[in-house]
Amino acid sequence: MFGMRCAKLFVLAALATPTALAAQILDPVFADHAVLQRDRPIRLWGRVAPQEQVDITLQGRHRTVHAGPDGRWSVVLPALRAGGPYRLEARRGSGGSQSLEDIAIGDVFLCSGQSNMEFPLSKSRGGATEIASAADSNLRLATMPAVSAALPVRRLAQPLDWRPASPASAAEFSAVCWYMARALRRTVRVPIGLIDASWGGSTLQAWLSPAALAAGGGDRDMIDLLAAYNRDPASANLTWGERWRQWWLSEISPTDEPWRQTGTTGWARVPLLDLWEKWPAPVLADFNGMVWYRTHVTLTAEQALQAATLDVGGVDEIDQSWVNGRPVGTGAGDEPRRYPVPAGTLKAGDNVVTVNILDTWDTGGFYGPTERRALALANGRRIPLSGPWFYRKVDHARPRPPRAPWHPASGQGTLYNGMIAPLGAYGLRAMAWYQGESNTADRLAYGDRLTALYRDRRATFGPTLPILIVQLANFGPKANRPVDSDWAAVREAQRRHVLNDANSGLVVTIDVGDPSDIHPTDKRTVGERLAQSALSVVYGRHGPRAGPQPMTAHEGNGRVIVQFGDITGRLSASTAPQSFELCGATQSSCRRVPASVGAKSVGLPSQPGATRVRYCWGDSPACDVRDAAGPVSPFEISLTQARRPTAASR
Repeated sequence: MFGMRCAKLFVLAALATPTALAAQILDPVFADHAVLQRDRPIRLWGRVAPQEQVDITLQGRHRTVHAGPDGRWSVVLPALRAGGPYRLEARRGSGGSQSLEDIAIGDVFLCSGQSNMEFPLSKSRGGATEIASAADSNLRLATMPAVSAALPVRRLAQPLDWRPASPASAAEFSAVCWYMARALRRTVRVPIGLIDASWGGSTLQAWLSPAALAAGGGDRDMIDLLAAYNRDPASANLTWGERWRQWWLSEISPTDEPWRQTGTTGWARVPLLDLWEKWPAPVLADFNGMVWYRTHVTLTAEQALQAATLDVGGVDEIDQSWVNGRPVGTGAGDEPRRYPVPAGTLKAGDNVVTVNILDTWDTGGFYGPTERRALALANGRRIPLSGPWFYRKVDHARPRPPRAPWHPASGQGTLYNGMIAPLGAYGLRAMAWYQGESNTADRLAYGDRLTALYRDRRATFGPTLPILIVQLANFGPKANRPVDSDWAAVREAQRRHVLNDANSGLVVTIDVGDPSDIHPTDKRTVGERLAQSALSVVYGRHGPRAGPQPMTAHEGNGRVIVQFGDITGRLSASTAPQSFELCGATQSSCRRVPASVGAKSVGLPSQPGATRVRYCWGDSPACDVRDAAGPVSPFEISLTQARRPTAASR
């Protein structure tokens, strides 16, 4: 992401390397410079020999525990107040010890989501100045390794890389998370630890645990297919290939089957086996969409009988691959594609390799060394897929093929498995969540999935864990009339969820996005608003939890009056607001109406048949109403709906 390819990994089941962790007694999530949560019992755990005694010491607190038959142990130390630096010592009964230095006791925040949470400080507006003054020994940073897994990973492969804040450690850290913590550090005078677990382009369901998925947060059919993939990847890929085929025939063309074609009619020669934006002629310059690739490889009878692996190499962004018309694999993300070829697929003579590549943004196509693309035989020989290659562009505005449940960013629990499960029950003060862009296509399910996420995180990190939601920013086309909007629907799901959860906060960002860039660079405003919300929700201080909210909408005497609560100061608008709508039962009934803004209410002229009030409903609406703390959230409210203002607004 962001001009560089991050080291992201997909594994069937990730386990810590024995050699890397041989000397460890404590779980690798505990490391030098870590922050442990203050004012609550401190849970520590790890792994040693079965039944072995472990002695733990931290700031005068000492506990002895014996490992179970599997070598796992855990212990709970009494709570500590904020402070440090301390030494955490662990000793084996059989000899040997482990000491962690510079341990701080303070508040720990988990920052999670997709690319706008992952977006680094170095690329944010004003980032260079911020980085230059980043030194802070009481602000500690840790980024979870980018691992996607088909099964939960219980232990990191290497100790978590906790680092005190410095220009070097801050530069590539999450900008939103960083700015939140810097703002909090001005008023919350305790050490703060930040754990960033983010993956660009990820869907919410990728962050749910197996239990949360089974309880309704996921797709039952997809969960079953993922289980089949864990047992037999080749068989699951065959099943998935048939599902993909059915999608193509029903959504793109009922008669065209490119994976079965062998001729070149309608296909053109690939000029360069690299990202198509780099091709000498601008055939696919700035193209985001789907392209078919095909090449041929000749095998002897002996070679065709061998087990083989199709080594496709790097693909940007999503591929579905076939050999001789038989589906062999699908992948997404940065990992090179390597697919086992089922027995009986290859044949003596001509064999056809077909790869469909979907690119949804930025660059697309193959990338990396050409020699990486090959048919790897069981006897060790690699037969290069050196071409010639042919391609065919798919003339479809926005193809949306189904995503396999083991895909890293859009799978069923794949990112929970690889990036949340290894945290165990690490003590947290709160979680900041910035995600939703990748779920706009299935907006109706987002509210239920958000509910599943809340339950999931609180089941792991505590039943009252505060969760702060960054609402989607403005992105996409501006509309001069009422429109339906997937982005607006996700924003509304986020808003309503926060209002129904007292331990949750909402950060409105409808005024700091970029209609032409899904990654706006003003992360300071977002982070500082997160800090404002945290001061209210996490620390109980007076301030906005979610910004001004519509409480009631009443109609009478030819006017609709929308009353607001949770206001800081008074409502205002720099210009006459143009983004209020009155709607009936259908989208076509929506009409924009002029608005007059008062201190705590907005007045609108009545419209026949109106049953709903909408504000700022669109991908990139013009939103002009705010209070002293920030903008009013986009919303939809029924004319019969009523909510009482909270105590903070009275």
